[in-house]
Amino acid sequence: LSLRETPQTVKVYTREYLDDRNIESFQDLLNNITGVSTTRTDERQSAFARGFQIDYYLVDSMPSNLTLGAGDPDLSIYDRVEVVKGANGLMTGAGNPAMGLNMIRKHANAKEFTGKVEASVGSWNSYSSSADLSAPLNSDGSLRGRVFVKHSDEKSFMDFYEKERNVAYGAIDYDISDKTSLSLAASYQELNRDGVRWGGLPAFYTDGTKTNFDRSSIVSSDWTFWDVKFTALFANLKQNLFNDIDLNVAYSYRRDDTDSFIFYTAGQVDKATNTIPIENASVYKDHKQNDESNADVYISAPFTVAGRNQEIVVGGSWNKAELKKNTYGQTFVQGNPAKTKQNLIDLLGQDVIDFNNMNTHLVGTLEMDKTNPLNETTQTSGYISGKFHILDPLKAVAGLRVSSWEYESENGAGNRKFENELTPYAGIIFDFAKDYSWYASYTSIFKPQSRKEQSGDYLDPIEGKSYETGFKGELFDGRLNAGLAIFRIEQDNAAALLLNEKGENIKVDGLAENAYYGTDGVVSKGVELNIDGEINDNWGLSFGVANFDAKDAKGDDYNPTNSRTTADVFVKYKNDSWYAGAGLNYYSKIYIGTGAARIDRGDLYLANAMLGYKFDENMSMQANVNNIFDKKYYEGIGPNAMAWGDPLNATLSFHYKF
Repeated sequence: LSLRETPQTVKVYTREYLDDRNIESFQDLLNNITGVSTTRTDERQSAFARGFQIDYYLVDSMPSNLTLGAGDPDLSIYDRVEVVKGANGLMTGAGNPAMGLNMIRKHANAKEFTGKVEASVGSWNSYSSSADLSAPLNSDGSLRGRVFVKHSDEKSFMDFYEKERNVAYGAIDYDISDKTSLSLAASYQELNRDGVRWGGLPAFYTDGTKTNFDRSSIVSSDWTFWDVKFTALFANLKQNLFNDIDLNVAYSYRRDDTDSFIFYTAGQVDKATNTIPIENASVYKDHKQNDESNADVYISAPFTVAGRNQEIVVGGSWNKAELKKNTYGQTFVQGNPAKTKQNLIDLLGQDVIDFNNMNTHLVGTLEMDKTNPLNETTQTSGYISGKFHILDPLKAVAGLRVSSWEYESENGAGNRKFENELTPYAGIIFDFAKDYSWYASYTSIFKPQSRKEQSGDYLDPIEGKSYETGFKGELFDGRLNAGLAIFRIEQDNAAALLLNEKGENIKVDGLAENAYYGTDGVVSKGVELNIDGEINDNWGLSFGVANFDAKDAKGDDYNPTNSRTTADVFVKYKNDSWYAGAGLNYYSKIYIGTGAARIDRGDLYLANAMLGYKFDENMSMQANVNNIFDKKYYEGIGPNAMAWGDPLNATLSFHYKF
């Protein structure tokens, strides 16, 4: 569907926009999407839209539930990112009514040899280089190939922290005949991080006052690491059957390998000594491997009725996510604080954590002598959808997805199954003027949960409804798109953290994981405005503002770590030689906890700018500056924890294409 024909809020982040803003990673992107709140106190980023956590994304329209929060993949292998706000159950099946984020990978489209090489240098001794090459592989260009490679080394404003990225991507696109096309691709990414955070800095002293550590301070040591490797395969076949009826077959596979050795401390800091007793610390080491496979088959059948174009799509999909390995070791011993303390002393050789000298040293070893049970989650579905042109100014889209969802553990713990869950979708679009339309849409929500109650039982699935209506317009001969949306989301049994009276996490009985409870009657309602595109040949604009209010049945704020109002603007000017841009991101205040345990972050404004120069048609250079006014702010807050955001930083990059 086109932007105008989609009865939900849609925004496309083009490769040009990502390059202009120097947005290189998944976490960077989420920090800059209108209406999205992100929070992190360590490597794991959690993102929310319209009050609900974003718990899936898509690659080439294939849904995935494997988290990217800790892996933070590089975006260089993608051509653009499409964002659809609200519930997207027709596309993905089970999922929160937050946002669908679809990363469209680069294809081999060039019928002559072309390429681009880039290099950059940035704050804190950060360097990167990449090459992107495309070429025909036969005489008529029907068989084409593309290769992309990238390497970066990045230091940080934080003590101990540094990371290395390596990316490799290859694609083959083959026009087998006028009716048949095939696309194959493979990618590999690794992100190696040393001196990592896990859990954030303590937020309070023992006298109840708030800490105010330097931005460079983190709870970590130089021996810690958190490494993630992604391997992915893609295959897509498109076959014209007859007339305009097409068969589409797609398959994708992804393997994630994670290795970590991490260290954190909880509790409050003694103000006189700037220390925390060693028993409040924890050290954890693990190796985890996850596989995910996707298959999708559908037939699209356009036809005409009364001279108007219609289309029906019928298909089915299958998704399996498997935990293949999970071995770990930890200093924590459930129900035995004395043993926990001794394990830490034996490993680190000290009985306090000293914030005057955070870097600890390993004097012992931590064996990975424990294994979590393996498991798999399988979702199968069939779907039918249609796009109908009813009257000249009136169009409708409608669909139904029938899904089955099953979780199986090798020890049987937590096994559960849901069958024949219906996800209906309906929307209408009315063109009340040549370039303007009104739309309305409805869809239902079904989402099994992996969160547990304190007793250890899994929470029941989330259920609910999502409504949206609004206006869309095309300005300046379609060069600028504008959309205004009003939405309402109703959700039952949404998970919320279970906290004690001190605002601290309560654990699941017998386990180290946090406990949750189901909140009924969560309602989120709000409004969003987006304007994107070009005003003329010289000026471009990306603007968005979103506001929502989400409360549970008791009238309490739901997910108060989400900014209720977010806004961003980026204005770009270009001529034959120069191009420049400036932007501002705004996030309204957030908080967590109550009373003396409450942590607040006030309204936040972050400014950025870009300046580029084209030496000729092939060579250019570009400078980007972020957090221009060096605002000191919390990037994330949690119970008795917080993490500082990036200070003022800059990147200078060089580009050559041929």
